[in-house]
Amino acid sequence: MTKPLMAKATAVWLVDNTTLSFKQIADFCEMHELEVQGIADGDVAAGVKGFDPIANNQLDPIEIERGQADPAYRLRLKHNKAAEGEEKRRGPRYTPLSKRQDRPAAILWLVKFHPELSDGAIGKLVGTTKPTIQSIRDRSHWNINNITPIDPVALGLCRQSELDAAVQAAARKRAAEGVVMSDDERRKLVSTEQSLGMAPEAKMPAGIAGLEAFTLSEREEKPADFSDAESFFNLPQNDDDEDEDEDDNPRR
Repeated sequence: MTKPLMAKATAVWLVDNTTLSFKQIADFCEMHELEVQGIADGDVAAGVKGFDPIANNQLDPIEIERGQADPAYRLRLKHNKAAEGEEKRRGPRYTPLSKRQDRPAAILWLVKFHPELSDGAIGKLVGTTKPTIQSIRDRSHWNINNITPIDPVALGLCRQSELDAAVQAAARKRAAEGVVMSDDERRKLVSTEQSLGMAPEAKMPAGIAGLEAFTLSEREEKPADFSDAESFFNLPQNDDDEDEDEDDNPRR
């Protein structure tokens, strides 16, 4: 573990019972210094009961003494063998209450634009359960008609790097299974960094496909050469001119 249990309540206790600086408490509880100052001013964590880190075997009393004697000293969390491995998150991701109503929109976006993602991968990305995902897949969700697909990254439910990692994992899994993907599916499996680095591919519009050879053959034809002006006056002689002369001088 890198921070104490009930960090905010621990910060309340340290503010009330020690002379540690706001920065020392903030570093120990992994909070912002201004947030700790807000606790001291009564603007933050109003009504939160302090949590004693010493009584709960998270901090040695000697650490507080050292910290109060030296403002630059960083408190060290007491090692607890029983808490080993607890930092690894288990189960679905925790989603704040303010964003839980956005999860159906994110699920619908992932189901629509990344159908290769499994229910487990979607659940880890947005912090939801498989029954909820399945209800959106088969459109049996109670509010399905009012759900608009929205990118979970834009909603703040996951990071772009996490989405790219899940997409790449799906790509490797499908490649290992020998599944043949279409061009559109392969394009979806490309990460953001790769897609932004790709040069745009020039494509021939379908309406003029097959006409490129005709166009080139037309361009290869050389125009007539009229650079010799005298050629305009060297007109060929024919019998019509002789007939006209004979008409002008009729026989007598």
